[in-house]
Amino acid sequence: MGEYSKALSFYGKALEIREKTLPSNHPSLATSYNNIGLVYDNMGEYSKALSFYEKALEIDEKTLSSNHPSLATSYNNIGLVYDNMGEYSKALTYFERALGICQRALPANHPHMKSVKGSIEI
Repeated sequence: MGEYSKALSFYGKALEIREKTLPSNHPSLATSYNNIGLVYDNMGEYSKALSFYEKALEIDEKTLSSNHPSLATSYNNIGLVYDNMGEYSKALTYFERALGICQRALPANHPHMKSVKGSIEI
């Protein structure tokens, strides 16, 4: 709906609750960081989006296996921000990491594969 301030408010409240009740490396915190990053990305505030996506990635790298699809999503999200910022070589690096995970972890016809491949073809 484009109501970014409302989305940030609700996601911020969810993050506060999770930070108070969960360990600092809990995957639900990564979800909150990704959600907030997505809102900032949609708003065109790429440096803020990148900051939240990187927090999510840090948790994912510590808690998930190296072939987990959620880790690929985090890499892809960061790649998309770098692409939006015009930093194409950085974007490509993250897209390639995401694609590598997807190729190892998912069947070739999985919908997630198409979204990551589409990012690389940008």
